Amino acid sequence: MGEKTNLQLGVVGALFLSVASSVSIVICNKALMSNLGFPFATTLTSWHLMVTFVTLHVALRFNFFENKPIDMKTVMLFGILNGVSIGFLNLSLGFNSIGFYQMTKLAIIPFTVLLETIFLKKQFSRNIKFSLLILLLGVGIASITDLQLNFVGTVLSLLAIVTTCVGQILTNTIQKRLNISSTQLLYQSAPYQAAILFVTGPLVDQFLTKKNVFAYKYSNVVLGFILLSCLIAVSVNFSTFLVIGKTSPVTYQVLGHLKTCLVLGFGYTLLHDPFTSRNILGILVAIVGMGLYSYFCTLETKKKQPGDHSAPQVKEKDIATPLLAGKDGYQDKENHETKKLSKDSLV
Repeated sequence: MGEKTNLQLGVVGALFLSVASSVSIVICNKALMSNLGFPFATTLTSWHLMVTFVTLHVALRFNFFENKPIDMKTVMLFGILNGVSIGFLNLSLGFNSIGFYQMTKLAIIPFTVLLETIFLKKQFSRNIKFSLLILLLGVGIASITDLQLNFVGTVLSLLAIVTTCVGQILTNTIQKRLNISSTQLLYQSAPYQAAILFVTGPLVDQFLTKKNVFAYKYSNVVLGFILLSCLIAVSVNFSTFLVIGKTSPVTYQVLGHLKTCLVLGFGYTLLHDPFTSRNILGILVAIVGMGLYSYFCTLETKKKQPGDHSAPQVKEKDIATPLLAGKDGYQDKENHETKKLSKDSLV
């Protein structure tokens, strides 16, 4: 019982850390991009990951965690996949309207459910699916204002959905199958994510903003906010891997939509962003969906008695196939919420 209580406290702590750090970095990045005119989101994300790796390396030196070797191919492909997904999300945002980009984010949950059902043999109950539908409906009402379709934007959105879903599923699967912690996986994959974004980030940002990150005039205030953003990102990246590892990719996405509702609320109360009755209705519907999801997950978990192998929310059949076809992620995507609040910043 004590071990179960500690596990529950760990999950609650991970969820709280994820929400607090994500909302904080959205507010920080909004000030950096909208108010200070620093629009280079992809490059900023590469700096986030570099600082995250350096921080974890220092923590390793002080024996805060133990490094566990992971197959190089697995880590490299996993890191590159997560880095590429960030680039696709940024490009999707640049080529689409804010409304269509929000549709892209909403599509991640059903696509994740589909992939886990097909490839991991997981089964989601009707109650869970119903609660997710209510949640997505609420977030859609609150955040989707316009829908403008174009072929290139649609293709980029599909690529962003696929790479994001696969990356998050692998974040959970790798930790469980290789018996490694979120810290160990983040430490070994962060350099590859940072490298792919450090190389492609300036090109993506220049294509989207028509500005050169290396020609930008950095003031002390801008440098201060960049440093603050990088420090908060350490917590965001760590909590992301922690939450996905302790719960599931779907639960992490549900948590992500809670952050969206909180960001809308903070934007109205602290930054005086426009807020309509439609936003309020959507947030209330989304909260009902989140509440139902939490209730049904708890109810189905309680129904599972010790020694009973019938599944609660998800019935999972272990598969002995190796990761990434022989062995075969997520990063800090909170920058995208900033773009949602301000069309001026390409995130």
